[in-house]
Amino acid sequence: MKKKICITIASLLCLTVGVGCSSQQKETTLTPVRLNEVVHSVFYAPQYVAQELGFFAEEGLDVTVAVGNGADKSMTALLSDSADIALLGTEAGIYVYNEGKEDYPKAFAQLTQRAGNFLVSRTDEPDFEWADLKGKSVIGGRLGGMPELVLEYVIKENGMKIGDEVEIINNIDFTSTAGAFTGNVGDYTVEFEPVATTLEQNGSGYIVASLGEASGYVPYTVYMARDDFMTEHPDIIEAFTRAIYRGQQWVEEHPSKEIAKIILPQFPESDVETLTTIIERYKTQDTWKTDPVFSEDGFTLIQDIMEQGGELSQRVPFTDLVRNEFAEKVTKQ
Repeated sequence: MKKKICITIASLLCLTVGVGCSSQQKETTLTPVRLNEVVHSVFYAPQYVAQELGFFAEEGLDVTVAVGNGADKSMTALLSDSADIALLGTEAGIYVYNEGKEDYPKAFAQLTQRAGNFLVSRTDEPDFEWADLKGKSVIGGRLGGMPELVLEYVIKENGMKIGDEVEIINNIDFTSTAGAFTGNVGDYTVEFEPVATTLEQNGSGYIVASLGEASGYVPYTVYMARDDFMTEHPDIIEAFTRAIYRGQQWVEEHPSKEIAKIILPQFPESDVETLTTIIERYKTQDTWKTDPVFSEDGFTLIQDIMEQGGELSQRVPFTDLVRNEFAEKVTKQ
């Protein structure tokens, strides 16, 4: 009898060890995904929520993130197979499509639906109107990039001529605009968060307007992948999209301070109070989509903006650049 009991206990121990080994194996067999994000900004809070709360891991993905510091650089990473997925402006995909590349990247999920940058002034202007830019200079963005195109679009929509009535400074690198502004270049600068709020906290400037509110709903940042990658790995794209959707829903359902606490590890140089202020500003202007389905109306507007800016050689059909089937699937599950 004792011998039988010993054998049974040994068997149970083997089963227990086996289960443990199986769990460890699952943890080490997450599918690696290389993500390149155009910049690291609170603007992409739903993604960081998905990272910090383990949504990607729960979907079987081990997502590593690199920062492109420019949509052109993030697109280059995608085209050179240095990234599997890129978070970047829709315009980058339109440019590549119009260059005639066969395996051009396509968008499969939309993260933001408004521009995420703000106009920062040297002086406090509580009653600021866009017409106040007349006769002034503004530090803009890279020619052909969405920050610059949206700025030009807003200025023109408010009846001003660029060059004649408003000077836009375009010869400063994206990462150096805030430093240039602090160094007394320009009357205004256009900045993403958390840089805009940091300038305000340092007494170097005042946020006076939102380009997101002024320009309307546009697919400002979307997730793209090469078409062949999506065809060969639909399970990865679906899992990734589901994790992003969960992040979007979590952000929609929770107050700004809770979101700030979750994403704080992504911004160790900041604090909960500052992040709460930024997130609340983004929430108030309806920055984030609540699902990843790419808006066709927004796609039309973004091409209008590019066309007005003289950066669109020909209009691109929505279905040629967008694959919505993954987003539509995860939102129906």
